[in-house]
Amino acid sequence: MSLSYIHYAVHHRHYAKQVAQIYHQAVHAQSGGFYTRQQCDAWSRAPRSSHFWRLQLKQSQAWLAIDSNGDCVGFIQVESRFKDRGYVSCLYVLPSHQRRGIAAALVEQAKAWAKQQGWPQLTTDASLQSHTVFARCGFIKHHNSYQEKCGVQFLGMQMCCNL
Repeated sequence: MSLSYIHYAVHHRHYAKQVAQIYHQAVHAQSGGFYTRQQCDAWSRAPRSSHFWRLQLKQSQAWLAIDSNGDCVGFIQVESRFKDRGYVSCLYVLPSHQRRGIAAALVEQAKAWAKQQGWPQLTTDASLQSHTVFARCGFIKHHNSYQEKCGVQFLGMQMCCNL
């Protein structure tokens, strides 16, 4: 499968609906494995609006994995505002395209860009599913982390990658 990786820009806003679906489907693919159905429902009850994702992607640095049909199959989002600069807030790939190296390629895109910016590191709160991808890309676990969404707690791992 031939993929291209593009740095998100305003003229890519038509991908926002696909990003919403990727996020929602990837979260729910973890149900019964890494997280319970209740946790997945709290994480993403329904796909968020295209408007929400356009704003999210516009206010950060993001890369999209685009297949040969021109469809988005995965994305990564890195916060670029000073307080959160270098925080990987999203890394999601469609369930039908997982385990093909797409997530790792997206992480490498973000790392290369961050190095060009002179950033010293990237950090993330990796999910139980994504922590192995981050580890293969040079991130080191510092400690377990816990997040709460809609009153439901999620175990994850705070990880850091020195650039």
